[in-house]
Amino acid sequence: MTIEIKSPTFPESVSDGTVASWLKKEGESVSQDEVVAEIETDKVVLEVVAPIDGILSKIIKAEGEIVNSSEVIGMFTESSAAIEEPSKSNEAIDEPKEELKNTDKKLGPATKKILAENKIVASDVKPSGKDNRVTKADVINHLESSSSASARNEHTPSTIPLSNRPEKRVAMSRLRSTIAKRLVSVKQETAMLTTFNEVDMLPIKELRAKYGQEFLKQHGVKLGFMGFFVIAAVQALKKFPLVNASIDGADIVYHGFQDIGVAVSTERGLVVPIIKDSDTKSLPEIEKSILEYSEKARDGKLGIEDMQGGTFTISNGGIFGSLLSTPILNAPQTAILGMHSIQDRPVAINGEVVIRPMMYLAMSYDHRLLDGKEAVSFLVSIKEQLESPERLLLNL
Repeated sequence: MTIEIKSPTFPESVSDGTVASWLKKEGESVSQDEVVAEIETDKVVLEVVAPIDGILSKIIKAEGEIVNSSEVIGMFTESSAAIEEPSKSNEAIDEPKEELKNTDKKLGPATKKILAENKIVASDVKPSGKDNRVTKADVINHLESSSSASARNEHTPSTIPLSNRPEKRVAMSRLRSTIAKRLVSVKQETAMLTTFNEVDMLPIKELRAKYGQEFLKQHGVKLGFMGFFVIAAVQALKKFPLVNASIDGADIVYHGFQDIGVAVSTERGLVVPIIKDSDTKSLPEIEKSILEYSEKARDGKLGIEDMQGGTFTISNGGIFGSLLSTPILNAPQTAILGMHSIQDRPVAINGEVVIRPMMYLAMSYDHRLLDGKEAVSFLVSIKEQLESPERLLLNL
């Protein structure tokens, strides 16, 4: 029995996707619910699983091709006869290996190196050396003749040695391309400005040191820094609703809720999962949400619904060692808060110089909607709450 393999059903906000990779080859046996392919959209990577035990008989949409929602991308056969096909293909592969083994004796060290780096069989290269020997120049000519086609059609990197200086041409992923377009759009279409401040993190660090173990035992999650920042942002957004608003054409849209986006870096690029209704969540619930989203982002399991919406974003460059930066707006939001590394620095307190764990804060905002007064006051409000955690409890 032959079954069609279709791409997932995309939500309305996603028009199409790209076949990121096939995890199985034609003729390979697969088990039910095993992932056979990955479809990359503008926001997330969706998995395509095998409907039953059987054989992947045909790949219709190759890697890099565009697919629509529920479009047929391959064929699946429930048949035991096809299981023997992989063994035949293995025998066919073994023959060139033997041929390559006999040919290796005629190859120079430099030629062998280039062949190995590019996974090329010597018999595929047209020889020009003495006694039909494949030379280093032959391999380079072979690569150059096929480099342009490979760059267009292959999703995997192709190494092209030019004058003994290798280069890699890698097709930009759909997610990376979308991120690039959005960032350029934000820079061109908004009047972005950044204001800075610094916060003394000693009160928060002391709170974590005193109650961290008890918090972990009680709630099953560590007491981190991000939870305090999310709560502080929620309180500040309530005081300054314009920061929580967005621009839609000639209108200002005021949101009566606080959905906080937490920027997470992954191997595929930056994603921003949204903690929905952050104003109704407790600190333990926020910490659990952050941990859950971080794990899903790391494993590539974030769904489109996890990243839709958002009225304000927090980005933590400090985990990578960033001391100071200017975060870029996450359109159509009006502002974004940037956290940075905590460093012991000398500061003046009550006329005395003391060493305190300090963090620089950066808030980028759309000057079309926010003036400096609102932006600075908002950032100061977050600073005051973090330096006096009791304000978070008292909603001050």
